[in-house]
Amino acid sequence: MRLYDVTMTLTHSMPTYPGEPGPALTPVKRMKKGDPANVSALSLGLHTGTHVDAPIHFIEGAPGVEALPLEILCGPARLVRIDDPEAVRPGELERAGLNGATRVLFQTRNREWIKASRFHEDFVYIAPEAAEWLVARGVRLVGIDYLSVEAFGAPQPRTHQTFLHAGVVVIEGLDLSLPPPGDYDLRCLPLKIAGADGAPARVVLAGG
Repeated sequence: MRLYDVTMTLTHSMPTYPGEPGPALTPVKRMKKGDPANVSALSLGLHTGTHVDAPIHFIEGAPGVEALPLEILCGPARLVRIDDPEAVRPGELERAGLNGATRVLFQTRNREWIKASRFHEDFVYIAPEAAEWLVARGVRLVGIDYLSVEAFGAPQPRTHQTFLHAGVVVIEGLDLSLPPPGDYDLRCLPLKIAGADGAPARVVLAGG
């Protein structure tokens, strides 16, 4: 069984969603300056790199990331390749044969940009109608290989709201450049931050 680390590496040069801060690693103590250990401070936006959205991200008063259930974050997952260059849509989902999969990850042309430093506004997103299609079929977790499931500049966050109101866990910023489509065992563990609207996560796929 092969392990795929599908987590973006946090670096100062990585792409971030416009208006959101990227990671900064600041020295606090350094052995070369006489300190007994090397210690650093990390600052970053909660939606940096590979991360999980909490319901409070788009629903005022909803639970934070610490309330996300582990039984949804971990378990069998289906990795599906999407050929549509613009969006994940119901028609392609119908042809994908999800066959009752409750965790679905989408591999799109976005994977070509996931390690680039420039943010690409024309990333493949999940259309609101596709979000409704997935919710209606009992999907509990979705993931995509760029920094949002929502179209850039969407007038309303319909995709996010559809997922989060239904209790669907959203993983964004997956590095799906290596694993082939198929069935995997997913392990997604976001940082447990009280009341947070999202959190960086380490995500691993086993299988293939």
